[in-house]
Amino acid sequence: MDLAYPLTDTVEIDGKTYKLDLSFDNVLRLIDMLNDKQLDDITQIETGLYMLLGVELDYPIDKKEEIFYQIFYETIGKEVEENIPVDIGGNPMPAKKEEKVYSIKQDAPYIYASFYQDYGIDLYEMQGKLHWEKFKALLEGLRPDTKFKEIVNIRTMELPTGKGTEKQRKHIRELKEIYKLDE
Repeated sequence: MDLAYPLTDTVEIDGKTYKLDLSFDNVLRLIDMLNDKQLDDITQIETGLYMLLGVELDYPIDKKEEIFYQIFYETIGKEVEENIPVDIGGNPMPAKKEEKVYSIKQDAPYIYASFYQDYGIDLYEMQGKLHWEKFKALLEGLRPDTKFKEIVNIRTMELPTGKGTEKQRKHIRELKEIYKLDE
């Protein structure tokens, strides 16, 4: 997200401009579809393009694949490339495996409640309206006292070690069990 420029909401393909549907709910459905192991690559590419553009493109599949990946990486996946650490020469550094601390799918009730608590935003009413980039920024900016941030905090807590901390470890294990945080 760069506040100096407008959010990406169009793409030009062979001189024709298409409006992109980058609403958060559409992007989440697109990611679900891309993770569906029962769908072959061609179906995923064609369905993904339709989800983003709202129209069927009359191109060979290799051109559709190129268009889909270009749109995906320039909009939805661009922060992946922007956050890759580089050395002094600008070469990508080996990536360390980051621990997954939340799941938009598993944590949906907590995300919904936290958006409502913090911003007064009903995410169901914002379907088809709230841009993916805005959604991500608001999610990251939730106050620490929201349910979602509390759960993320619990997941990232280190279990205390040493004498007299069994009660603390038991409390953290109970919290993780209550919120099904070890799944």
